[in-house]
Amino acid sequence: MRLELHVNGRACQVHAPAMKRLLDVLRDDLGLTGAKEGCGEGECGACTVLLDGRTVNSCLVPAVQADGCRVLTVEWLAKDGRLSALQRLFVEAGGAQCGICTPGMLMAASALLERVPRPSEADVRVALSGNLCRCTGYMKIFEAVVRAVEAGS
Repeated sequence: MRLELHVNGRACQVHAPAMKRLLDVLRDDLGLTGAKEGCGEGECGACTVLLDGRTVNSCLVPAVQADGCRVLTVEWLAKDGRLSALQRLFVEAGGAQCGICTPGMLMAASALLERVPRPSEADVRVALSGNLCRCTGYMKIFEAVVRAVEAGS
C-alpha cells in the first residue's frame, strides 16, 4: 500500500503493508530511529510521537492510520544539528540517562508545552505519566521540564 505521511515537516511516500506499525515505518523505511521500541505493547511510551498534534504510542498505530497525517518525531526537536532548549535541559538536569525513554519523554513534554505554555509540576507529572523510565527515578526528568517552563522554552 502507498502511504503519504508528512513527517517532521516534509512529505514522504512509503510503500508498506497497511498493518505495518508506524514505529517500523519511521525506523525502517524513513531511517528515523529516535523513537524506540521498549515494550511493543503501548505500555512504556518510548515510541511516543505526535500524530496530528496528539501523543501516540507509535508501536500501536497501524501505518495506514497515519496516511495523510502529520507526524512529528524526536528528530524534529533539534534544528540544524542543534539541540532544542528542552533537549539541552534534559541533558543538563540528568534527565537523559540510558536513552531508551528519552525520545518519548521529550515528545510528551513538548506536546504539553505546546498545549499549556505554563504548566504546573502536577501538569508535567500527568503529561509524562504514560512514559516509563527505569533509570532516573523521574525527578530529574520532571526537573528538566519545569526548568524549561521557567526558561520560557
